[in-house]
Amino acid sequence: MKEDSLSNRAYTELRKKILSNQLTSGTRLKEDEWSKKLDVNRMAIREALTRLLGEQLIVQGEKGGFFVKTLTLEDSHRIRELREILEIGALRLLIQKVTVEQVAELDRICDDFSSMVERGYFGGACEADVKFHETLIECAGNERLVELYQASNIPLFHQKLGKTQTHMDDYELTDQEHREIVAGIKDRDVKRAEEALLKHLIRGEVASIDLA
Repeated sequence: MKEDSLSNRAYTELRKKILSNQLTSGTRLKEDEWSKKLDVNRMAIREALTRLLGEQLIVQGEKGGFFVKTLTLEDSHRIRELREILEIGALRLLIQKVTVEQVAELDRICDDFSSMVERGYFGGACEADVKFHETLIECAGNERLVELYQASNIPLFHQKLGKTQTHMDDYELTDQEHREIVAGIKDRDVKRAEEALLKHLIRGEVASIDLA
């Protein structure tokens, strides 16, 4: 496999794990460790880390090394504001032209999330959560909006995998809120979908503060 392909695969996997909070704030990313986990050479990992550093998803430590960026309370608030603007805009576009296939895809992602939680695969559940919100953006049918959302590197900020048992209700509420958003989309009820999404995002911000 070409070096750029290895680097891109490493970047994609690490980015996905950071955005889905499987790699939590402050986690150190060691080249040798991730080289083994992803079965790529250290050069590919180094290039992936450099790319993530440029996107401000990770930072360099004072004594070297790369660490997942720690979100402040202000960061959580700004993230929620940005997601609110982008995702509500996407909802309004989507509801105007939603297709049966798009609704089916959102339902499938909700089912995947539920299944992952039931089986205790919380990392997979977080990835399904990220996928749900990315799919809302994609289904709006605006390429510029998709590019903006992806470039914003918006992480989940309400689920802490290390505290899954204590905060199991967070996963259950997330499932309910996702399905309420989809119900609003199915009915072409903008107000219902927006209210469900706002509730979901605000709860996420509050939960991130509680778990900080």
